[in-house]
Amino acid sequence: MINFLVAIDGSDNAHRAVEYVIKQAGRYKEPLQLHLLNVQVPLVGVNVKLFIKREDLNAYYHDEGTVALKTARERLDAAGIAFVPHIGVGHPGEVIVQYAVDKDCEQIVMGSRGLGSVSNLVLGSVATKVIHLAQMPVLLVK
Repeated sequence: MINFLVAIDGSDNAHRAVEYVIKQAGRYKEPLQLHLLNVQVPLVGVNVKLFIKREDLNAYYHDEGTVALKTARERLDAAGIAFVPHIGVGHPGEVIVQYAVDKDCEQIVMGSRGLGSVSNLVLGSVATKVIHLAQMPVLLVK
């Protein structure tokens, strides 16, 4: 089985990355095992921790991650490709690479730019971080 990590943030580029993986799936002799990962940026600040219980915060991350993964899950289900969904919390580039290492992934697939607020960058800051940190191949999809 070939093990890939697909980083999903809900952006159009992330959805195109999923479509790319679906189109390429037939080219592999072995079946694909995809790990879909959405990373939630932690809510920071002393005030957050004082007024929101840890369980509520975790539920928030889970709900937001589930929404971000929804379209990718539906497309992969329709294509008959196995996947395991994951929701992480932390700095996205670091969490993506760590998950890929932990799950022994052969490649990371992600959009070249995500939902970040700076839309005029050629390459997103998360993608740049992943490229610099990852020891395995990283495929960026526009």
